[in-house]
Amino acid sequence: MADNKGITRLLEIMATLRSPQGCPWDREQTMTSLRPYVIEEAFETVEALDSLDTTDKLSVLELQKELGDLLLQVVFISQMAKEVGLFEFDDVADIIAEKLVARHPHVFGDTKVADSSEVLTNWNLIKKKKENRKYLLDGIPKAMPAVNLSQRYASRAASVGFDWEKWQDVLVKLDEETQELKDAVENNDQKNMEHELGDMLFAVVNLGRKLGIDSEKALKMCAERFKNRFDRMEELDPSFIDGNKPLDELEALWQKAKKELKDR
Repeated sequence: MADNKGITRLLEIMATLRSPQGCPWDREQTMTSLRPYVIEEAFETVEALDSLDTTDKLSVLELQKELGDLLLQVVFISQMAKEVGLFEFDDVADIIAEKLVARHPHVFGDTKVADSSEVLTNWNLIKKKKENRKYLLDGIPKAMPAVNLSQRYASRAASVGFDWEKWQDVLVKLDEETQELKDAVENNDQKNMEHELGDMLFAVVNLGRKLGIDSEKALKMCAERFKNRFDRMEELDPSFIDGNKPLDELEALWQKAKKELKDR
């Protein structure tokens, strides 16, 4: 085993861990018990990507580690499947390899494309036909966070031309949705408020897409800034969390925290 490199070594280690002479914890796991680890490792990989500094060896190493942890989940589940005769890791690798070839006819076939947007259009149409999907937007996991789901739906629709021509057009749509939300609030129509707020958020996500911004990342960065500033407020004046200070004092404290963090 010591002479084996890369995926071969990893597969052999996992087979050993799952063997009767292996690790009790690893042997007790099931495909479903690994579900939370798959999700956790995916999020940790995204964090490593978001904070990646290619000039920092530790940052690069962190991404390597997280990619390895994510790969482990694929290897782990594949080993369990192999033990009961369902499939093995090579089958998983073969399927994705065949999928990549089939969805890149402009590379592995005779199809001609003008640019990356045409590649995306072909990819989605091939995917729909190959997987016998009824609708173009089928196959996108509905369990995704709402911002990500909205981005994926809008992006796939845009790949076949259903899109605004320019980002300024989305601003017009956002203004329209904002007014409709105001109308719903003024009418005290709770159900319609929820509907119109959703439309407004969807428009914001599309504005980000047209500007080349990942709305999920942008919102997460905003949330992190909010936490840092709020934490600094608490450092400056711990008593405010008792809830007894007027709003104008809280706003002044917020602005002070914001300025101090910006000046660092």
